[in-house]
Parts: sequence; C-alpha cells; structure tokens
Amino acid sequence: MPKPHYVTTEAGQLRLWRGGSGPDLLVLPGLITAASVCAETLAARLPGWTVKVIELPGIGGSAHAWTPEDDIGALAARIATAARSIGIGACAVLALDLAAPLAVALGKALATPPEAILLANADAAEGWAARGLRPAALAPRPDGTHLAVLSAHIRDAHILEPRDPRLPALNGDPLPDAADLAATVIAAAVAPHRYEALWALCAGAMPSAGDGATRTTPDDLPARLAALAASLPASGPVPPARPFADPALVWHDYVDTPKGRVHLRRCGTGGRPLLAFQSAPGSSAPLLPLIRGLAKDWEVIAPDYLGNGDSDKPERAVDIGALADDALAVADALGLESFDLWGTHTGALVALELTVRHPERVGRVVLEAPVLLPPSFSADILENYFPPLVPDRWGLHLLQAWNMRRDMFLFWPWYRQERAAGRSLGVPEPEILHDWVLGLLKSGLHYDRSYRAAFEYDTRARLPRLTRPALICAGPADMLVEGLVEAKRIAPAGTVVTGTPATVWYPGQTEAAVTETLGVYDAFLRG
Repeated sequence: MPKPHYVTTEAGQLRLWRGGSGPDLLVLPGLITAASVCAETLAARLPGWTVKVIELPGIGGSAHAWTPEDDIGALAARIATAARSIGIGACAVLALDLAAPLAVALGKALATPPEAILLANADAAEGWAARGLRPAALAPRPDGTHLAVLSAHIRDAHILEPRDPRLPALNGDPLPDAADLAATVIAAAVAPHRYEALWALCAGAMPSAGDGATRTTPDDLPARLAALAASLPASGPVPPARPFADPALVWHDYVDTPKGRVHLRRCGTGGRPLLAFQSAPGSSAPLLPLIRGLAKDWEVIAPDYLGNGDSDKPERAVDIGALADDALAVADALGLESFDLWGTHTGALVALELTVRHPERVGRVVLEAPVLLPPSFSADILENYFPPLVPDRWGLHLLQAWNMRRDMFLFWPWYRQERAAGRSLGVPEPEILHDWVLGLLKSGLHYDRSYRAAFEYDTRARLPRLTRPALICAGPADMLVEGLVEAKRIAPAGTVVTGTPATVWYPGQTEAAVTETLGVYDAFLRG
C-alpha cells in the first residue's frame, strides 16, 4: 500500500504517495483521480517501479503550495524543487489527463532530464479543453451544494464522452467506484477555488504534443515502461519532512506507529513538547488557533487520530484506551520522553487516560470539556448521533455530512430538532463550515469510532485517578460546559477547575476572548 509523505519547499508543502520498488516513476495524477487512488492503482499495475505520485499544487495535501500568480512554468518548477528535495534524479515521468502541460514543463525544469515523458489520457483532456469544460463555481455555499457540483463534475469527466457529453465514454480506464470517487472529491475540495483555477490553467495549456512527450494508453503503459527500467537506478527512501524556516508556520508530517501511519500538524521549535488532542470526528485542523497560539513557547504537535482525518484507517475496535496508546506511540516515534498535554472533548479523555496510564511521561495537562453527561443522555447519543456516512456514486453523502455538521452548530445534540435544543453558537461562514465538513468526510466510514469512544468512556471512574497537575476548563458556548460542576466535585485535590472566556477552536469567538483563554493555558502549563 503506498504511503503518504510531505516535502517542504519555500512555497509550501507538497504531499506525495510512494509505493512499489525499483526505479523512480514520477507521476502527475491529473485532475479527476486522487493521488492516493492513482498511486495504489499504478503500484499494482507496474511492478518493478517505485511510483511517486505528487499531489498537484492546489489539491489535497499540496493545496497550499499555490499562489494566484502561478502559471504552468511556476507550478512545474515547484514540483521540480520537491522532486530534487526527495532525491529524485534520473526517472521517467507520467502525466494523466490535464497534467500533460505540467509534465512537458517539468521535463525542462528537472535538474536531470527524464528518461521519458509519457502522457496518458491526454486525448480526453484535449476533448474537455476543446468543448470548454470547466467546473461550475465551487466557492462554498451555505447549503453545501458546491460539494455536489464538484462531485458531479469529476464523475462526469470519467463517464461522459470528452467531446460529446450526451454520450457515455466507452473507452478508457475502469470507472472509479464510490470510494475512489469520494477520495478524489475530498482532495479537490481541500481548496475548491484552487482546483477550479488549476483546471482552467491546465485546460488552457492543452494540447501538449511534442517537446519529447509520448502519448500512451493504460494498456500500453506497462510495455512502454518495461523498456526503460533497466537504464534507470533504483529509487531511494523519501527523507523526513522538515519544518519551515519560519517557526511560526504550521507544517505537516507523518509518523509510523505499530497501528498505522499518523498525520500530524506541528508548529514551534525549541520549547517543551505539547501534544494537542482533537475533538471527534474530524481532524486536528480546527485546533489551528490553539496550535499557533501556543507555538511561541511550546513545540505543539496535533495528531489526527487513527481512523480520522489524514491518518490511516485501520480496521479495529476503538476505545479511549486505544487512542491513548496511539498517542503514546506517536510520542515514542518522535523520541519524546516527557511532554505536556492539551485535549478537548474526546481529546480531553485521551489526555486523561494517557496521564493515568503513564504519569511518569506527562508534565502538566489541560482537559477542556471532558465528557461528563448523565448515563441516560450518553445512551441516547450512542443510539442516535452516528448515522452511517457511506460514499455513493452520486455524492449524496456529501450533503448528509454538510447538514450533520451544520446542525451540530444549531442543536445539542444535533439530531434533536426542536426549539428547546437550539444553541447560541451560530452557524459559521460557509468557508469555515466547509473545512469542518471536510474533516468529517476524510474520516469516512470510520468517523464515528473515536466519537463513540468518548461517550462510552467512564470519565467519572478515571478522573479521580489523576496524579499530575491538571486544569479542567470549558468556554461558555461549549455544550459540555455544565460538566465543570461535577468535575470540581470528583477531581483530585489541587486540580484547577474553571471556566474560560472562549473555546479557542470554535468559530465566532472574539479575538480578545481567544487571547485571554490562550493566556490561561499558557499560565497553567508554565506552572
């Protein structure tokens, strides 16, 4: 199974997927197939090659390696810089569909000219360009229908005749299944305006015949590459990701643990390590205000739980103990002997359990809004809160995810659609809600596992076993703030239990309240 890696450039990080063994095949995956899907397909189809599929700037894990001024040459130069950083020298280049112009420009930008530049499905891309196919406007909309528009655009590019959209395309690769289509939509949706712009840029640069590029078909590809393999050296390992020169910038990383590959958001250098644990069910992305806010004096590391976000999705039973073990495995993989902890909601329970199990590794711990609900309420949540979220070929799950996330800002619990259950938090702007929905979609079929674990955990039995200095807190808009009353009653002597002016990762918090709350965390963690 191909593994994801990050490479850091001055213009941002790019993500690539590496699989197989042998000489390097540098792949530009085009705009209708996710890099992860492309890597898995090609690694299986092309034994004897190390397949390195780079997510194009503006898409997926490379979404932020993009500026509005970029042209084809600038993007190719950025990819060439990334290739050089990970040790790609002599190689073959393969581009799919609309990545053809990028591949031709990349051939000129690479320090070592590629042995061959192969263009697959370029005829289809020319057909799209000839009839002016473009995505409809993809700016996030309050009702979430921009996701359905994006999904339909990508699916139609697969199933319709490129030059005549009235007809099905009868030739080409097998059509993607619902899971692969969903992965492609998610990658494109990380920055939908950039996907839209990249499509227009690449389509405007078609056709890309000549300049040493050779057109090929999926069926011909193995034979064409077989003739090249003997003349190329074996690939080397991908070096670890590195931080940006500016320590205030958040960077992405992966670490391998016994249970799977864990995605990290990191910021700050030189300070004491602080592991920050997310609320379920998405990723650690909503914690960016916290990560940035504490990075001046701490090295903040925020993992996506296994099963959530951009981390691996192992098939296993999940409870808070398993998530705490995963967190310790991350610390071990990073070589952290001692660290502080911060966790919110589900993350507060992970931090609590890790502290109870391994107090010798933990300094100080902040538990924001640990789950302390009446047992009957928890049982009701476990029965109703987690409907299946299953990708389908028409993208119906996208609007389901959007409306679930939206209703979480409107009602507590979200499924209790009645006046008395209304919240005062307010629905965030579409761009912000879009990012929250994306975290849920990335978790996919596994989204509920860490979430359920929080409501199954016996916080009342574990909280009194704390032996490290702890701050238990919650902001006034937090739906779990009422648990502070019980936390004060059952927490060990010396535990600080207090309200805070804000929940810093919630949308719509005032700057003053966020700053004051970060100051509360800072003062406590300093001791």
